[in-house]
Amino acid sequence: MLIGIMSDTHDNLPLVRKAIELFNAKGVGHVIHAGDYTSPFTLKLFKDLNCEYTGIFGNNDGDKLLLSERAEGNIYCQPYIFTLNNKKIIVMHEHHIIDALADSGHFDMIIYGHTHMLDIRKVKNTLIVNPGEVGTWLYGKSTVALADLEKMEAEIIEL
Repeated sequence: MLIGIMSDTHDNLPLVRKAIELFNAKGVGHVIHAGDYTSPFTLKLFKDLNCEYTGIFGNNDGDKLLLSERAEGNIYCQPYIFTLNNKKIIVMHEHHIIDALADSGHFDMIIYGHTHMLDIRKVKNTLIVNPGEVGTWLYGKSTVALADLEKMEAEIIEL
């Protein structure tokens, strides 16, 4: 199963739209957002996804009540742990305990955001992915990740 991973969209609607178009074109089976949508109006674009999505709140998400309502139950508090395609995944926004989680061996994949910096690596048998930032507000480079849950490999795609 191919999944799309995004984070730190920060209301940059043209680039969120571009990410969704890419995910649809690649035929991803699920999208994971690692937090910082920022405003509820951004979620209107997620209705154009051709698959389900799962997200978490980040530190810059403002109106969590309206975000929850607009997400129709698809955004959770962090850390959020779930199973997708028989892989145990944990999604976080902040990065502070990523290495400890990977060392624990409890997860097949760890997804995080917050730093806006790209990170794809393996620690033991755990794939760690930070897709960077969609919004471009910190580093000016809009990126997402695609991950293959069969091969447990990921790649960064620049939008």
